[in-house]
Parts: sequence; structure tokens; C-alpha cells
Amino acid sequence: MLYDTDDFPGRGSSVVPVRYIGHWMGTKITKRAVDALKPTAQEYFTWDSDLPGFGVRVRPSGAMSYVVKYRAGKGRSAPTRRVTISAVGKITPEEAREQAKRVVADAMRGNDPARERARERGAPTLSALADRFLAEHVDVKRKASTSVGYRGIVDRDLKPALGSRKAETIIRADIARLHSDMADRPIQANRMIAIVGKLYAWSASRGLTPEGVNPARGIEKYRESGRERFLTAEELGRLGAALEEAETVGLPYVVDEGGPKAKHAPKAENRRVTLGPHPVAALRLLLFTGARLREILHLRWEEIDFERGLAFLPDSKTGRKPLVLSSAALRVLAALPRVGQFVIAGDSEDQPRRDLNRPWMAVRRRAKLDGVRLHDLRHSFASVGAGAGLGLTIVGKLLGHAQPSTTARYSHLDADPLRRAADSISDKISAAMSGAKAADVVRINTPDGQPRKIVS
Repeated sequence: MLYDTDDFPGRGSSVVPVRYIGHWMGTKITKRAVDALKPTAQEYFTWDSDLPGFGVRVRPSGAMSYVVKYRAGKGRSAPTRRVTISAVGKITPEEAREQAKRVVADAMRGNDPARERARERGAPTLSALADRFLAEHVDVKRKASTSVGYRGIVDRDLKPALGSRKAETIIRADIARLHSDMADRPIQANRMIAIVGKLYAWSASRGLTPEGVNPARGIEKYRESGRERFLTAEELGRLGAALEEAETVGLPYVVDEGGPKAKHAPKAENRRVTLGPHPVAALRLLLFTGARLREILHLRWEEIDFERGLAFLPDSKTGRKPLVLSSAALRVLAALPRVGQFVIAGDSEDQPRRDLNRPWMAVRRRAKLDGVRLHDLRHSFASVGAGAGLGLTIVGKLLGHAQPSTTARYSHLDADPLRRAADSISDKISAAMSGAKAADVVRINTPDGQPRKIVS
């Protein structure tokens, strides 16, 4: 029951003797009626004469808001609820009246709009939910590098766009719009979709959002063109020479002759900087093992078995795995001075080296390898193995790939079996076309050293 019709004394010609849950109803709420309301020392309500429960709340400060009041249940014992619709001025009285009608209708169907709104106010925003996801799940159960990547996308993209919204109110169109806005960064846009999906799956498992809600589901990802740069034999030669120069006579550097400190700089022939043995060794190990950067930088001496030529990595990207150390890698390790527990010494004995950016940039510049990334050294290791016909399965094991499909990117380099098959087929076709027998062919070697056959 939404209102009572008990008889109460009137309060003037503008008030009818009908009580709405303890409050008197007055004139119809219009813009003119609202503009005429003045604050008093006490807060008061003015109720609409046409729609029971719809009114204006007037505070002593002068702030006014449209409200609607109803009973949450049937009978006079049912508790009363009040819902604030909007501040006066933000919407018109007519718009407030329509919203009030919807609240009253919802209450008559047995719902409790005030409780629902209170629940929504207590529901987490996407920003708060993402912070919990990172702190309670990603930081605890994922590698530090993964956590950094997740946090970057959340802080840079998700929070500015949707962070203030309630997580439950975000729909697929919102995420699709953000994905579209990130079109200039397709890989990051695709990672954003994956993170949103994992965030909502985790929050549903904690009861923070409804089961099955994933606003990232069904959004088509951008195509990601793989960036694979393989060093040629000639480039590997230049890189080797630059590393040799870096650890012996030093790499030359350029001074801004117009700068304020140019006059104090050494003479041009003396402008060289020598890299320490550890960064040079790290670069060589990346080439000789195909390992990931963090696997080398975080490698400890205690994890190396020199006798069997293995390093047992406790926490690689794909979990615990053995890293096969080639004879070239073992020679690098044997010549490296031991400083602390980490193979590649950092700033202190208890901390690994953070990165190789500065030494790699210097070596890359000297070797004229513009655009080559440190990760391309791993690609180069794989390309040499695939091109030598060692088989993608073996190459994948050396790289520590968990899925064969990951190694498949190098399949175009594993050309020996295909080349032999193509030669066999084309020999027979060529022989048939020339009227010769398939045996009437001679083998030649092309400039790249690969065998070829031509019809004699």
C-alpha cells in the first residue's frame, strides 16, 4: 500500500486532507512552484498533489532535490523508503516526475528501489575492482613482469576511460569503444581485452560481479603482425666485432662540440667507453642460448650445472625449465668473474641487473644494427637452428616454448625438407616437359650453398 487516506485536518486551501506516509500533500510540483520554495531553519518536504510520494526536499542551506517515497511491502507495518531522484536544476520537474513514476511502479511490483540503489552505491567501480584484481591476484600469482604489463594497461587505458563507472554497469559497447580508441596500438588494445576478461572472471569468482558477465566477450581483436628480425651472418659478424671492441679498447662516443662541457671533453681519439665484462657476457649469452632477457639477468651461479651444461631456471616465463648451455655459452660463463649470487652482477650482490638498455644501445649503434631489439637475439638463435634443419621440435625445446604453435613462426625458415620435396617434384615435371628422363639431371650448388638440379 503506497499511501493512506486517513482523515487529518487541512493546512490551508492548497492542501488536501490526504496523508502520504506522515506527510501532507500540496500543489502540483511545477517549475514555478519549485522556484517559489524558500529555505527555512528546518529541513522540510513539499509533496505533489497529483503523484503520491513525489516531492521536493528543501534543506536549510537552500539545496533542493526531487525525491520519491514509498512503502517497501504491503500494509502499514511495511517500512518506508525514500529515493533521491536528482538535484533541482539538473533535470526538469516533468523529468523528475517520470522517474518518480518508475520508482513507484517498481515498488508496486514488490521491488525495493532504495535498497537496490544502496547496493549499487556499494558496488565497486571498475577502478576499485581493478586495484583489487591486481593486488590480490596478479601481484600474487603472476610474474613481476606480467604484473607490470597489466598495471600499465589498467592505469594508462582502463581507468581514465571507465574507472569511475560501476563495474556492473559496463557493457560490451564500452569496451569495444575503448578498443577502437586504441586502434593506433593494436597489440596493447588486444591485451586490454584479455585483461578485462580475466578481471571479470576473477571478480565473479569472488562474488563481486554477477556470474557470466564479461563485457570484453565477443569483441574482435586486431590482427597482430609478428615482428621477427633475424640477424644475417654479416650482421652477426658486425655484432661480434662490436662486442670485442666494447670489452677491450672501448666503443667510441660522440660529444656535442657546441655544448657547455665540450671544452672539457677528451680528445676525439680518446673518446671511448669500455663496457664491463658482465653486460658483454649477458649479450653473448642471449645469442648463444636463445634465452629470454630476464632468464639471463636473473640467473644465479647456484642454478648452473657446468658438468652437464645446464642451467635450471626456477621461474621462467613458462615455469621451471632447464636451459641448455652450449659450449660457447659455457666458455663465456667460465671466463666471467663472480660478483655476488647473480651471474650478471647488478648494483648490489643481492639484486640482479635491471636491464641492458644502455650497453645494448651502444653496441647496436657501433654494429650498425638500427632497430634491432634485444629480443631479436633470441629470434636469431631460433632462425639459425631452424635454417640448419634441426627441426622445429628441437628448436622449440631449446627456446622453452610450452606450445608447438609458438615455434611455428619459424617454420618458413625450416626450408630444407620443403626444398628437397620441391626439387623432386619440379625435376620430374621439368623432365616430362623436355622429354628427358628424370635421371637426366645434374646437381649444382647455388651461391648460397644449397643444392639444385637442372635438366642436362
